[in-house]
Amino acid sequence: MDRLVYLAQLLRRPVVGGDGEVVGKLVDVIVRLRGHDYPLVTGLVVRVGGREVFLPAEQVTDLDRDKITLASPRVDLRRFERREGEVLLRADVLGHRVIDVADVELVRAYDIELEQRLDQWVLTCLDTRRPPRLRRLLGGRTARPDWRDWKCFEPLIGHARSARARGPFARLGRLRPADLADLLEDANRTESHEILQTVHADPELEADVFEELEPDSQTRLLGERSDAEIAQVLARMRADDAADALNDLPQSRRQPVLDALPSGQRTKVLTLMGFNPSSAGGLMALDVLAMAGTSTVAEALRAAGAARALQPQALTSVYLIGEERRLLGVAPLVELLQADPAARLEEVADRDPVRAGPDTDVEDVALLMTDYNLLTVPVVDDEERLLGVITVDDVLDAVIPEDWRRREPAPHPAHHPGEPALESSPHDMPPGP
Repeated sequence: MDRLVYLAQLLRRPVVGGDGEVVGKLVDVIVRLRGHDYPLVTGLVVRVGGREVFLPAEQVTDLDRDKITLASPRVDLRRFERREGEVLLRADVLGHRVIDVADVELVRAYDIELEQRLDQWVLTCLDTRRPPRLRRLLGGRTARPDWRDWKCFEPLIGHARSARARGPFARLGRLRPADLADLLEDANRTESHEILQTVHADPELEADVFEELEPDSQTRLLGERSDAEIAQVLARMRADDAADALNDLPQSRRQPVLDALPSGQRTKVLTLMGFNPSSAGGLMALDVLAMAGTSTVAEALRAAGAARALQPQALTSVYLIGEERRLLGVAPLVELLQADPAARLEEVADRDPVRAGPDTDVEDVALLMTDYNLLTVPVVDDEERLLGVITVDDVLDAVIPEDWRRREPAPHPAHHPGEPALESSPHDMPPGP
């Protein structure tokens, strides 16, 4: 029958040799992460005299809340040195915060459950419910622990070489950029560095995450990087977001970062920085799908399907342009899907579309979008030349009050063991010791 023990009970318990003599006291339990499988206990850290030594799991015959029993009284007294890939449960997990992937929040691990399966011990569950003060003072368990499957969490190990052994994404790959940004804003310095280390494995995702960060968090996290590293992130961001991020950097760092940008992105950023950040020109996306009015509907749809470099929010319409990029009309993609493929764009497009100038206040753009039920508004200069397009998400980012951004987000649906979104739990709630 499988057995359960709890780390909080094991710590500082005597370690007894095969002859019954006390060898030392337990300091920590070492596990090895195994991807989607439960972490395997590979050894113990035991204090013997004045030093901490390593005991391999094969030498342990029993883990019990009262004592840990060894197969032999012989112990290698060489001082313990942590190896790559080793996770220390007391030092790295117990009392530390982990990422609750299902609820997208940082929670603290107050206890750790170990389960014996055949002749091995594995880490199966975490208790993430804060113990009441009375429970701590009395040393009892007066409140029911919140035991949840280890597979619901992503640990923040802190030890760089051990964190690398976990793999490039692990469970964080399930989260959206906005979710990762929320975690970064709640994380402390050490936690945020580890989350960013993981995200850095995918440069496109990293750029998306920085786009979602609040300006103060974005500036703080970018400010800890070199000019070249900042430029690498900004090069993959939308040009309007990159311009905002650059403007928020200290004056002394803007030009070096700008010089390190690829020429194409640098040109876009410089263009946007020439406008008021709260105007249509400062918020617009420069890349749009623009075609001649004589193009057919079928050609426009093929061009839209191939326009993978454009942000999806800006790809709601095809813009008809004439000489010197003068705006002649707008054809929403939905209408093109319903039109005759052989028809010309100028036959199906709105030839007098709603538009805004680059100096138009964002609040006025919001009113235009509301009055005409628009997702995008083209931005044109005094000569009616198409400069870019402002999207509804850019407008919302600009007009939502700051105190609304800071309020508590809506709660996530309650987690339930066995939900298909996560691997099923080995059991619903293990009994308390």
